[in-house]
Amino acid sequence: MNNTVRMFIIAGAAIALSSCGKASKEAGPFTYTVDQFADLKVMRYQIPGWEDLTLKQKEYAYHLAEAAKYGRDILWDQNCKDNLRVRHAVEKILDSYKGDRNNTEFENFKVYAKRLFFSNGIHHHYAEDKFFPECPREYFASLLENVGIADEGLLDVIYDPTIYPQRRSTSTDGDIVKSSAVNFYEGVTREEVENYYAGIIDPNDPEPISYGLNTKVVKGEDGVIRELPWKVGGIYSPALEKICVELEKAAEVAENDIQKKALGILVEYYKTGDLRKWDEFNIEWVKDTIGTVDFINGFIEDYNDPLGRKASWEGYVNINDAAASARTEILSANAQWFEDNSPVDPRFKKKTVKGVSAKVINAVCLAGDSYPSTPIGINLPNADWIRKEHGSKSVTISNITHTYDLSAQEQPNSTLNEFAFDENEIALAKKFGGIADEIHTDLHECLGHASGQLLPGVSTTAMGEYASALEEARADLFGLYYSADPKMVELGIMPDPEAYKAEYSNYIRNGLMVQFTRVELGRPNTEAHMQNRKLIAEWCYEKGAKDNVIEKKVKDGKTYFVVNDYVKLRGLFAELLAEIQRIKSEGDYKAGKNLIETYAVHIDPELHKEVKARYEALNLKPYGGFINPEIVPVVKGGKTVDYKVVYTDDYLGQMLEYGKKYGTL
Repeated sequence: MNNTVRMFIIAGAAIALSSCGKASKEAGPFTYTVDQFADLKVMRYQIPGWEDLTLKQKEYAYHLAEAAKYGRDILWDQNCKDNLRVRHAVEKILDSYKGDRNNTEFENFKVYAKRLFFSNGIHHHYAEDKFFPECPREYFASLLENVGIADEGLLDVIYDPTIYPQRRSTSTDGDIVKSSAVNFYEGVTREEVENYYAGIIDPNDPEPISYGLNTKVVKGEDGVIRELPWKVGGIYSPALEKICVELEKAAEVAENDIQKKALGILVEYYKTGDLRKWDEFNIEWVKDTIGTVDFINGFIEDYNDPLGRKASWEGYVNINDAAASARTEILSANAQWFEDNSPVDPRFKKKTVKGVSAKVINAVCLAGDSYPSTPIGINLPNADWIRKEHGSKSVTISNITHTYDLSAQEQPNSTLNEFAFDENEIALAKKFGGIADEIHTDLHECLGHASGQLLPGVSTTAMGEYASALEEARADLFGLYYSADPKMVELGIMPDPEAYKAEYSNYIRNGLMVQFTRVELGRPNTEAHMQNRKLIAEWCYEKGAKDNVIEKKVKDGKTYFVVNDYVKLRGLFAELLAEIQRIKSEGDYKAGKNLIETYAVHIDPELHKEVKARYEALNLKPYGGFINPEIVPVVKGGKTVDYKVVYTDDYLGQMLEYGKKYGTL
């Protein structure tokens, strides 16, 4: 299940500010947007609070960040088994090509290289379709020849649309395991994989491991299906060995004994591949609510797997923002009230909500599946029984959210002015949109994912390929429903009783229109978070039609969706939340499939064409990602006396440097 919130930001058009230097020297205000190409823009973020850390805390964060960055190659290989082959060739061309670099074809090659690095492979990071260079195949072949690479098969991987067409197949026809490019399965069909796991899972285990989370499933020449573990001594051993070394160094300077113990268990898990150790680590990790520095590191989210079982490698290092965490701590302290008053069937509510720890944090390092494109909120661990018995950690990532906002302010155009119906809607969004959106994210992460429970005997994988979209919809609906509750104003979280309306209007506008700027014409809506938003908005539009809750309006030839009745819309959110919680709690695969395929996938072609045209006229980039600040040890007299943060503005430079320094596979 995917328990992260991926930011949906329609970024403003940016002037490309990439430089050849390793680090920027600020002569004025900090510039957030550093590069833009294709449908992407790259930003850099600051780390508030870094200078307030002790030397020991900085050292702890530094080694955690090094451990995170050493996992980069794992994700590339997981996304497609030929990704590293392509990347290594592209890196060699960028480093060693001796020909003319000042022409259109080489610029087009560089754009492909940047897209490749951004997506951690040959498939779009969000849409998951394969993308292609705009320079001719013959030109790419000449680049390879110039640097001494003779690999005709490599050009087929790059240019042939029939080879690895989708990273994760969402097709309703055929076998989604065989047609997905992800490197989680080899020589097996969907039916064989599902039968394999059905044969080893104990449905009566009250504390089930996350079967298959850290393995590749293969069929040998003998016809036997086996799991090959991702562990030291197994697949990805060179990378995991480096990660373990840095985690062990971090443990030596941990802030407290809980952190030290958790890191020791994590290292043991990487060395054994034992998923009971992974559960043991998560239970220990959840206990640390007092440390300033925190992290995630491991095979965590399963949304890249067509069957929702295998986890992509991910790393994150952060520091607590104590002042900003006051809001989430209030939510955490009142978690039981929110659970008790949820509009779902009492059978599906937790009688006792345990250990919901909520904080606002500032990112220090993004890695693996969080780099360059990152979540804005995280709620972990994913195992339902651990969340029920031991609690969870929920975070909202403040400096990333603020960077999106500040980068957008550097641009002259906005989607709000284009897609909001009138000045009143725009004024409401400008007044309350930012805070209402942050509070919705807090509710989604802090309480939404942590709410509800499965009925006894229901598998955590019962929703199959629809699990991620349904889980994100459940958490989003929880947040939407409670955003309008008077309790939010009473607790001092929501600043005004009318503030929630800005989030409601934005959510419907986004779910029914704006987000489709990201989807190619003629293509279905396939990404889990986008499916979640379309499902909610489309379902509410249809169910509220007789009362005109959401009205489709046309003005000056342009389409708008306007919320007419916020109270009734909240009622619809409650109704859908109750149904999706029922579906998950009972493991009703058929009903979940029906919701997704009816409301979440198909985009009206005429509306899609209109939205794309209106958005393209704004000259904005629909996707954003980040480069990391560099954490540099300051050594005097042979001793490290500080760790300095350097805010580099060289996107391509960081990618090439990471390839050299952290390449392991």
